[in-house]
Amino acid sequence: MAEFKKGDKVKWKSHGGEAVGKVEKKITTETEAGGRKVKASKEEPQYLVKSDKSGGTAVHKPSALTKV
Repeated sequence: MAEFKKGDKVKWKSHGGEAVGKVEKKITTETEAGGRKVKASKEEPQYLVKSDKSGGTAVHKPSALTKV
């Protein structure tokens, strides 16, 4: 599984093609983030990312992110 840290530049698939942004934080507990309920754990973390283009945030599993 890929590991990311705060500030890493990443890309992911988005509705409009591909988005690029930065990792804001690693999420390891169930919480609300990116406008939805996130079921994350230490074994299956997710990442809050912020789009460079829109400034919006989203939460993604590590498998959906690629370092730029």
